Amino acid sequence: MSEAPSLERLRTAAARRPERPEGMVVCENLVRIFRSEGVEVQALQGLDLAVADGELLALVGASGSGKSTLLSILAGLDVPTAGSASVAGRDLLAMRRRERLEYRRRTVGFVWQQTAKNLLPHLTAVENVMLPMRYAGLPRGQRHGRAAELLGLLGLGGKLGRRPGELSGGEQQRVAIAVANANEPALLLADEPTGELDSATGEEVFGALRSANAELGVTVVIVTHDAAVAEQVSRTVRIRNGRTSTEVLRHEEGRPGVEYAVLDRAGRLQLPAEFTAALRLSRRVRLELEQDHIGVWPVVDGPQEEPR
Repeated sequence: MSEAPSLERLRTAAARRPERPEGMVVCENLVRIFRSEGVEVQALQGLDLAVADGELLALVGASGSGKSTLLSILAGLDVPTAGSASVAGRDLLAMRRRERLEYRRRTVGFVWQQTAKNLLPHLTAVENVMLPMRYAGLPRGQRHGRAAELLGLLGLGGKLGRRPGELSGGEQQRVAIAVANANEPALLLADEPTGELDSATGEEVFGALRSANAELGVTVVIVTHDAAVAEQVSRTVRIRNGRTSTEVLRHEEGRPGVEYAVLDRAGRLQLPAEFTAALRLSRRVRLELEQDHIGVWPVVDGPQEEPR
């Protein structure tokens, strides 16, 4: 019968656990399960993500990988099934309905891909930007000046009186970015903001997001399929099968970066599909700890040869 661990040994083991990451956004072991008519879909399967205060981050991944589900959770539009998620120190799982509404009004801003979701067609550009200020209780006398300042920052100083139908698609998205920043949010989320635009116009919209990040200090997370956008940020995170799988880090934005596999707090990582296919890895692998690396070896039927 083995000896029960002493209290001191348990304390020592607990002290070795990795510290909880810090940042504007912190998600740990995030799970989101959708159930409909007896069918269960796991959109997020233990996702970990930390985004630093003031960072400009791109999220990429195939359709169905969980990107939009994650954005909906961070926007306060959805609630995860399990795990933890916080934005600006606010626990997204613990918030009640009124707190969630206040969170969406003051802590987070959102830009949809479809411009019709972002702007009211009967209001001018400046009126659209002023509207969320009204809901947040900003004094009437301060709204127009702040709205005009935001639109000017995004290159729309001469379009204050235009309605959405009188603006181009790129101009509408820049107005939407101003709307999302109207109440000085800590976090700005953008779901495929350049998805319906040509490359030149998309570059203008990304430039507006970059300006908001640099000039207003807002943390920006962009979900995108646009390689031109993903390559213009210092960190690109790829989501696969409901988990963060790889990160590309760039010392200079717009330059080629280095891709790293993401190791979560449980010690899990996702091997690239082309690697597992090339070596026919499935179900189980054999690990060897070397002096400066870990070897991953396929398990085959029959006698095993020692790795070289």
